[in-house]
Amino acid sequence: MRAVRPRTRVTGREHIVTIDTDSAPRIMFSGENFLLEDLPVGTRVIYPKRPLTGLANPTAAIRYALNHPEEMEPLHALLEPGMKVTIAIDDISLPLPIMRTPDIRQQILEIVCEMLADHGVDDVHLIIATSLHRRMHDHEIRRVVGKKVWDAYWPDRLYNHDACDPDGMVVLGKTRHGELVETNRRAAESDLVIYVNINLVPMDGGHKSVGVGLCGYESLKAHHTPRSIVDSNSFMDPSSSALASSVERIGRVAEQHMKVFHIETVLNNRTFDGPLDFMMKNEDDFTEADRLKFHAMKWSLDKLPFAARRELLMRTPAAYEMIACYAGACEPTHARTLAKCYEQYAVDVEGQADVLITGIPYVSPYNVNSKALNPLLVQVMALGYYYHMYRRRPLLRDGGVMIITHPCSDKFDPVHHPSYIEFFNRLLPETTDAYTLEKKYQDEFAYNPSYVEMYRRGNAYHGAHPFYMWYWGQRGREKCSRVICVGADNVTAPTLMGWETAGSLAEAVDMARGTMGRSAQITMLHHPPILMTDVQ
Repeated sequence: MRAVRPRTRVTGREHIVTIDTDSAPRIMFSGENFLLEDLPVGTRVIYPKRPLTGLANPTAAIRYALNHPEEMEPLHALLEPGMKVTIAIDDISLPLPIMRTPDIRQQILEIVCEMLADHGVDDVHLIIATSLHRRMHDHEIRRVVGKKVWDAYWPDRLYNHDACDPDGMVVLGKTRHGELVETNRRAAESDLVIYVNINLVPMDGGHKSVGVGLCGYESLKAHHTPRSIVDSNSFMDPSSSALASSVERIGRVAEQHMKVFHIETVLNNRTFDGPLDFMMKNEDDFTEADRLKFHAMKWSLDKLPFAARRELLMRTPAAYEMIACYAGACEPTHARTLAKCYEQYAVDVEGQADVLITGIPYVSPYNVNSKALNPLLVQVMALGYYYHMYRRRPLLRDGGVMIITHPCSDKFDPVHHPSYIEFFNRLLPETTDAYTLEKKYQDEFAYNPSYVEMYRRGNAYHGAHPFYMWYWGQRGREKCSRVICVGADNVTAPTLMGWETAGSLAEAVDMARGTMGRSAQITMLHHPPILMTDVQ
């Protein structure tokens, strides 16, 4: 990774703009297209912080972390000839979009695997910690780990986690709350587990790495519930998240049975550069060249067919840089990671919004290299992630209105999301009540032999996964009075999810003001890059 020129770090306060009559229109994503929209006078626009300066020598930072871990012996001191080691790796759901090669996981793996070989450790397996996510395709794994690791370990010692393998999973016990702790047998029977993590947002890493990444369905269902989601004030603040508390309990039990050396990395938010570098700027600061690039990109995307637009955007890697690497025991390591994440992402904001506007991009953690962002995943991005992009207090007040921009097309990838298709077309027309869906249908989908086989042998998400995606938006559904989708190419999918549609942003704002009043405080979250708010 290249180093970047040092810069003065700016505060979040400098990233809040109030629209006046002289302000330029704002850019927002609408799936695979850009929109350029005028916002009402008085709208508050919250921009991300500038990217923190990337580490000048990531390799040196990784080696330093391995040799100076948090509350644990250095990695080399834990190694002995003949021991059994399992390295678990975050899957393709991180980072978003995919990062340029070499992927940071490749850089870590090459250092760690060389260290293992130097200490006579030959019994080494590398497991992609997919949990109930889809198996990564071979080419995706190779891109993440790099040619050197691929050639040395694929396919017998480098493979995807299989949560449905009856011989490959083992029960370690239960937490004091009765949550089942089930994990990958190979990892549980190893002398040492090394977890290689990427922290894109604060809900990643920590006990979630092993407690979720290597778990099975019966363990995951303990906390992936509508009630846990509603009781989580913010996914981005583990101290306020019921889901995170459950994961921490499970992770602590797992680590009573397994010796785990955590390696956590933090990336900055340099999502775009080159032709797309204008996306990193406030529109008021655009140069003439930026405006030309935007209009050229928008014109090109508008002319391309859907598949070509999607391919172009999905194959454009992000220019992320590593800004921190920590290693050692889980909790002290993760504490340092969280502090660095908040330094990059958290923007101080005064007061809540009555109306929240945000564009929804083409990619989520669950549709990388898929054919579309299906309606369930649009819902996850809106009510699951963007609603929850805060600490302390929600940016959108209870009873507020959320406006999103996305085509919300009724498109599903039959290879990656087969169970989603049945969930959306069979179950949601019957009921959208998450608690009923959980009780009546979740186990049916989870143990459906066809979905189990497609998860284990193909590249499909687990049969229960669409339920979790619906639950993920439950707090947002209960707290928002209305969700209005601008630019939907149909009314069926949004209506099925309980949303309304509007033909333009101006129409959506008028609808929202009909609920919240003409003097409603309107705020736009200017994603991307990623940001979260600290609402005072």
